[in-house]
Parts: sequence; structure tokens; C-alpha cells
Amino acid sequence: MTKSPVANHLRRLRFEHNEMSQEALAKRVGIARQTVIAIEAGQYAPSLELAMRLAHVFGRRVDDVFFWRNSTSTKG
Repeated sequence: MTKSPVANHLRRLRFEHNEMSQEALAKRVGIARQTVIAIEAGQYAPSLELAMRLAHVFGRRVDDVFFWRNSTSTKG
């Protein structure tokens, strides 16, 4: 499976927030634990709404949580 061009800091943020489990994060934003696993692994890029919900859990901006895997992806 091809990795998404969007990477993230979810795993690190979970551990910085009292080692929050994938299950706990999933419940907070209303998704399945498997979806958290796929996002963290770079196999799935979340919708904007889900990205905003995930960032909100950690009190961060979306671009503090998600970023382009390859900086050339943002060039035109």
C-alpha cells in the first residue's frame, strides 16, 4: 500500500498526553481504533474535519499535527 503524502505527529502527541491509547483517542474523536492506526502509519490521510478534531484533542493547530511527508508536494 502506498503511503499518504501527509505525515503526522499523532503517536508522539499521544505519548506526550499521558500516554493516551489509540483507543482513547479514537473514542474522543468518534472513529475506530483501526483508523487511528492507519493515520499514524501514513496509510490514510484524514478528512479536514477529522484532522481538525484530532488537533483539537491535543490543543494544537492542524499544521502542528499534520505535515507534508515530502516538502516538494506543496510546490506547484
